[in-house]
Amino acid sequence: MSKIVRILFAVVTLLVIASPSFAQDGAGGDAGGLIALGAGLGIGIAALGVGLGQGRATAAAMESIGRNPNSADRIFVPMIIGLALMEALCLYALVIAFFLQGKIG
Repeated sequence: MSKIVRILFAVVTLLVIASPSFAQDGAGGDAGGLIALGAGLGIGIAALGVGLGQGRATAAAMESIGRNPNSADRIFVPMIIGLALMEALCLYALVIAFFLQGKIG
């Protein structure tokens, strides 16, 4: 397991374990801080994942083109489509974070 995966696992584990301590009694509690925390963590984790994925995809595509330059036209288009789909996932996370920020107040 890589170091980044271990760190992410530890953070998620701590958040799951600590979540009962953030629970509030009854309705009407102020959850604005937790919503802001969720929105910030959500977009941060999404951006981290998309950045790592795009880096690995681009590196693999460039390595393939370096090994076989004649296949560049067959590798380039699927790579761009894959990068666009990864970027769309990050934009969806951004939209969700904006919706969560709208609920604060």
